[in-house]
Amino acid sequence: MKKLKIGIIGVGRLGYEHACNIANRVPGSELVAICDASLDRAKAVAEELGVTAVYNDPKALCNDPNVEAVAIVTNTASHVEMIGYAMDAGKHVFCEKPLAETVEKCKEAEKIIEAHPDLIFMLGFMRRFDHSYRIAEKKMEAGDMILVRCYSQDPISIIEGTLDYAPRSGGQFIDMSIHDIDLIRWLTGSEPKNLWAIGGCYEFKQYKDWDDGDNVSCLMQCENDAMAFFFAGRAAAHGSHVETEIVGTRGTLRISGIPTDSMVEVMSSHGVCRECYQDFITRWHDAYITEIEEFCDCVATGRKAAPGVYDGTKSTNIAFKCKESFLSNKQLTL
Repeated sequence: MKKLKIGIIGVGRLGYEHACNIANRVPGSELVAICDASLDRAKAVAEELGVTAVYNDPKALCNDPNVEAVAIVTNTASHVEMIGYAMDAGKHVFCEKPLAETVEKCKEAEKIIEAHPDLIFMLGFMRRFDHSYRIAEKKMEAGDMILVRCYSQDPISIIEGTLDYAPRSGGQFIDMSIHDIDLIRWLTGSEPKNLWAIGGCYEFKQYKDWDDGDNVSCLMQCENDAMAFFFAGRAAAHGSHVETEIVGTRGTLRISGIPTDSMVEVMSSHGVCRECYQDFITRWHDAYITEIEEFCDCVATGRKAAPGVYDGTKSTNIAFKCKESFLSNKQLTL
């Protein structure tokens, strides 16, 4: 089987996860080049994974003739620029979410990708590739959709890093809730027509300085009349918690009601408990592998990848409408 030769730009926490998966866990891929703003970091990861081509200039990696595809796992503000470098060099592109930090830059990305119809582009909304969500999506055949309810909570154990990134994250709706927005679009097969977002700074008051909240929520009505609700929190005491419920006229599906990877119950002086995921990478480890497998297969077969650039633009636009509603405390019509 021919392996897709991939170079990766950005090997921070999530980039390192992708690099390890490409190098060791995805049969259809080969990691051939690594780039990072910190050359020392790039060299360290390259040495660990047995990669010889190391860069701290993204253009140089994209122009490497041995690289067939580029995985972009950099800060959101640089995504469109990196997509341009890679596609102008004739490389297929996998890019982490969100597509960009503004709708205008998402439109720039659309133009870049439209100019290269022979190249594959895929956006990293990994929840679509989680085993449980895929099973749920296949079971949504009987009856009509009533409601999609999503919870996404980061653990308080990582709040220091979360607060450090918050001023440049784009806000909770674009940085965190965009996953739930994509799920709602995917599961309902529809776009929201009305929404009302609320929230506040319940524990970390500094979020107010960034026109943001540490806990936010939104109620939506979609064009097909399905209802949707999502809640996003920054500091869950129990761990990393992502939960989705899909209510239909013929039944209800619930995913990850208890955010744990085992059925082990701990009985102690504190009572009976089940330990929860403490970081998002552990929870979505298999989904990250599956989405790169899908990307490689799309390149091998010439099949259009999904989610794609237009999904990124639509979800980004919805996220900013949520923020507008949150700041104005008004229901908005899209």
